Amino acid sequence: MNASMANQSSAPDDIAERVAALLAQMTLAEKIGQMRQLNASEGYAPHYLADDLKAGRLGSVINIVDVGTVNELQRIAVEESRLGIPLLVGRDVIHGFKTVMPIPLGQAASWNPDIVRQAARVAALEAATTGVNWTFAPMIDISRDPRWGRIAESFGECVLLTSKLGVAMVEGFQGDQLSAAGSIAACAKHFAGYGAVESGRDYATTNIPETKLRNVYLRPFKAAVDAGVMTLMTSFSDVNGIPASANEFLLRQVLRDEWGFDGFVVSDWDSVRQLQIHGLTENDKESAFEAARAGVDMEMQGDAYANNLAELLDEGRISIDTIDRAVTNIIRVKIRLGLFEESFTDPEKLPPIANEHALATARKAALQSVVMLKNDRAVLPLSVDELKSVAIIGPLADAPYQQLGTWIFDGDVNLSITPMHAIHSLVGHDIDVRYVRAMENSRSRATEAFDDAVEIAASSDVAILFLGEESILSGEAHSRADINLPGDQAELVRRIRQTGKPVIAVILAGRPLTLTNIVDQVDAILYAWHPGTMGGPAIADLLFGIESPSGKLPVTFPRLVGQIPIYYSQKNSGKPPSHDTVVHIDDIHTRAPQTSLGMSAFHLDTHFTPLFAFGHGLSYATFDYQNIRASAQEISMGDTVTISVELTNTGKVAADEVVQLYVRDLVASVTRPVRELKGFRRLRLEPGQTVSVNFDLHTDDVAFYGRNMQLTTEPGVFHVWIGGSSEAQMRTEFRIVASA
Repeated sequence: MNASMANQSSAPDDIAERVAALLAQMTLAEKIGQMRQLNASEGYAPHYLADDLKAGRLGSVINIVDVGTVNELQRIAVEESRLGIPLLVGRDVIHGFKTVMPIPLGQAASWNPDIVRQAARVAALEAATTGVNWTFAPMIDISRDPRWGRIAESFGECVLLTSKLGVAMVEGFQGDQLSAAGSIAACAKHFAGYGAVESGRDYATTNIPETKLRNVYLRPFKAAVDAGVMTLMTSFSDVNGIPASANEFLLRQVLRDEWGFDGFVVSDWDSVRQLQIHGLTENDKESAFEAARAGVDMEMQGDAYANNLAELLDEGRISIDTIDRAVTNIIRVKIRLGLFEESFTDPEKLPPIANEHALATARKAALQSVVMLKNDRAVLPLSVDELKSVAIIGPLADAPYQQLGTWIFDGDVNLSITPMHAIHSLVGHDIDVRYVRAMENSRSRATEAFDDAVEIAASSDVAILFLGEESILSGEAHSRADINLPGDQAELVRRIRQTGKPVIAVILAGRPLTLTNIVDQVDAILYAWHPGTMGGPAIADLLFGIESPSGKLPVTFPRLVGQIPIYYSQKNSGKPPSHDTVVHIDDIHTRAPQTSLGMSAFHLDTHFTPLFAFGHGLSYATFDYQNIRASAQEISMGDTVTISVELTNTGKVAADEVVQLYVRDLVASVTRPVRELKGFRRLRLEPGQTVSVNFDLHTDDVAFYGRNMQLTTEPGVFHVWIGGSSEAQMRTEFRIVASA
């Protein structure tokens, strides 16, 4: 049984009969009402929504999280309307509800679908106590531009990693049974290509060739659809000249005809009316026409459908079948959620908010999300027995709200345990912990307190700097052109470095930052993202070696913003850079004549490699990879080859390693990336332990969309690497031959 079948509250035929029977009783106004969602956060919603609810003119509400109010809205809908159709109650439950998990980009750094699934389950259970039955997550836009604020909501740059983690989040939200208490409908967003906005500017245009759209940006959505996701949300952006909320190619051809999706599509906030602002339509009526024809089933917070669909139907410009299809899709999801059987919420039937399991899940997710980028001279972990004093410096050491990150409307800041408090709790009276905030916030240019910071650093055994960006600097509509550490943080680092004491940087941020101006000024870097409610204890455990860092980067870190886009799966080009071909700007007059002979694709003023590669992440253990091998030198189309490697923990502590498998298709009818992640596995090894790690690679796993836009695997030679990052050097190969 597939996931979508398992999530249904009754058999498909029964659901179809129930939908058809209800649809036959509905007036046109009631049908259009189901296609309408309104904001319910202004005042007491039953007062101003009651008339619409009684008349059946409203199918969903958004942004109400008071269980009494939600139950009253549901009561009016099911008891006082003619047909008693319950409401969908939507909320942005992005990475937690009251208990906040790491931002999705941080969760992606865990490379652990199970912890992502658990985190989403906690969020669903907490949100459900308020009557919420629909969340607008996961965001599975492939995100390769760290300037884009919404990269924080993503799982990063990789097709496979995003697909696996997106499916895990869907499963966590929707549970084993969608109609069970505590399960809420997921919404895969933003369909499609939103992460490719020009210059990383939110809402901007995207231009994506169809081969890239199919090979990269659509694949995570296909995975979510196959996993039974109930709803999809359209992107705000223009996609190749047609805004997503009017894009018939995406919403009808791909989503419905090719993939067979039978959930429903919701617009993003007021994006139907915004078609006019894009310049696609002349007015709201034309916007409603374009969106309905394209396949947007429900309009979020707008009135283009409510005001214009009936007239468009009278004019014969849209058919009743178009409206009936949309309503069928919406009602089908409501039935699967079990809302007709159980419309009201009893919080007593659900676990309490921020219970022990929820907090433990948040702590584990934060722990596995932190990436150790560097650790010179093994300055980490710190030893409670060897230290007498530690200086804690920086604007994010004791900032309970900022560590929660973006999209935390309902997050309880009182639950946050900050790094400073966690360190105090861990070391007790054994170490003198000295704290100077140094900067009012991460953007501050005031340096008056730097002298105090230098003083405590100079008199302490080690300085830990908590740097990065406040939560408000990432997220929707919070793109940045300069992604260096904001404010005068780099100067603070420089001043502390001059004390001669070991300097450890813990960076809390919603995106990759360009760290070139500080990377050589610190001995170690822990990249903690925005780690959520339990970020403090997780960071403290890592600093003092209670646990070993195990996160791996889900996105490439550029040296300079001018390298963007830079990602691990780029194409080779006809002139790939190498150490032999690169010329630095200082040598341009003597070594780089204006000629194509011997030149390659690089920037004169920086290295051609990133600062930190996709998949990179250090540990307190060391891991040795040996004896990579393929089970066969040659396989036929439709067969599987097993790629194996021996992994040994050569360190002194038990630790997790994320083993990564990369593949390159050397020759194809359309050019292929230099590497693509095709498998990964998180393993825990004891000191001295050796394990054999096997990946089964089917010929379908290396299929791609070619010139004819059909998914196909082509015969040929494939290189395969296994290692601890996308820079893995241990390689083998195999050949796929055409079937006889």
